[in-house]
Amino acid sequence: MSDVTQCPECSTRFKVSEEQLAAHDGLVRCGRCHEVFNAREHMQDDEPSPQLSLPIEEQAVPEAPAIEETSSLPEEANAEITVEATETDLTPIPNVPGLEEEVLTLAQQVDVLEELTEEVPAPAPRKHVWVGVLASVLLALTLVAQAAYFYRVELAAHLPGLKPLLTQYCGLLDCTVDLPRQAESMSIESSELESDSVQANLITLHALLHNRAPYAQAYPNLELTLTDMQDAAIARRVFQPADYLKVGDDMQKGLAANRELALALRMDTTDLKPAGYRLFLFYPQ
Repeated sequence: MSDVTQCPECSTRFKVSEEQLAAHDGLVRCGRCHEVFNAREHMQDDEPSPQLSLPIEEQAVPEAPAIEETSSLPEEANAEITVEATETDLTPIPNVPGLEEEVLTLAQQVDVLEELTEEVPAPAPRKHVWVGVLASVLLALTLVAQAAYFYRVELAAHLPGLKPLLTQYCGLLDCTVDLPRQAESMSIESSELESDSVQANLITLHALLHNRAPYAQAYPNLELTLTDMQDAAIARRVFQPADYLKVGDDMQKGLAANRELALALRMDTTDLKPAGYRLFLFYPQ
């Protein structure tokens, strides 16, 4: 069984069978304008061509040759005439030029289907897809590496298990993974100056440091300012962690999370005779 489809480009109609359509998912090529289209989407009713409705001039029409006179034609030619004639069931009228091209023969349809296999665009090579995926992966790894470098201190503080890996990573980049230094999370809970009962020029600074962060922090520097009776500064000194830590304390481990540290610093004031003091902690820039 055959159906009639129409080229959307030049409006040429020809017959196709279901077997031909199934061979290329309904795609065909017009033998007249070579447009490739989906025949199923342009199916037409099996009715005479619209060109047959054109007005015909009043003139003598040559008598059509008798059927018996064409019996000498090869069997293949008869088949082609039959295929073209089934579109309109009428002999083409000489007054309508080009009507003989309205319907394609079965042989032409077969040629169209064979050419279609060669000219249908092939899908894009998959290697382009893999190149895009690889580029995306490399970009993501680059961003992760940059984030690990700039936030290495915070990552090591919140994820201690990553610190050995971050340390190795910094070894390649000539950097270090220091302990966090959040001064707002480190406080002096108490402090006092105690004079020596035997030697008046000797004083001892007692202080209690408290790390309120949920992770270990580096030991801070302490700045002590001695003042006179008018609260004017008469001496100032900065103590680094090595100055107030006890022997055996590991400076690299820092002050543990939510832990306190009591310290005592002995100083010789000679003739200063301080009346007061100011003490605060900080991290050097």
